[in-house]
Amino acid sequence: MLTLCLDTSHIFLTVCLIKDDQIVYKYQEKCWKRQSEEIFPVLLNAFDSLGMQPEELDCMVISEGPGSYTGIRIAMTIAKVICSMKKIPLYTIDTLLLYAGKENARVILDARGGRVYTAVFKDGTYIESASASELKDLDIQNEKLIGDLHLVDREDLYPDLCENFLILKDLWKKSEDANLVVPNYLKSIDSYRKTNDQ
Repeated sequence: MLTLCLDTSHIFLTVCLIKDDQIVYKYQEKCWKRQSEEIFPVLLNAFDSLGMQPEELDCMVISEGPGSYTGIRIAMTIAKVICSMKKIPLYTIDTLLLYAGKENARVILDARGGRVYTAVFKDGTYIESASASELKDLDIQNEKLIGDLHLVDREDLYPDLCENFLILKDLWKKSEDANLVVPNYLKSIDSYRKTNDQ
């Protein structure tokens, strides 16, 4: 079983190949607003370095958001095309959950305009549901935090997203039809256009 995992929803370009529950290729680099330019060379290198072909894929997993309005759609569009053409399953996972992994923590990702995408998790389960909240309204004094922590005057803390894709395998959500998969924006489209991709 060969699975391709993609995340382009936030500041990283993450590409991961998992074969029989083992990560055989991982790439995670900050690539804000350049994911669409960089993703195809990275994908080609992923398969070439392993001596594999995209035709060998058995399924794909992508982060569904929340995140960048444009970013979310990059991985989603690629996955829809590949899965539809090859007739293989497409799975999704919430971006905030992907960042949390199995940590007991609050995830904070910049949503622009003084807002953040945030949720609290324990062992891969939501303790507080995902929201696009005003940063000033959050009470984070006694919480472990993951994500864009410069927003709260701390050092940014980002996980290994490839490892988290695998750790959270049991929580991947299978789509019945790849063409019907839609982004989880949390904010209105107008809000995204005004603040998210500035």
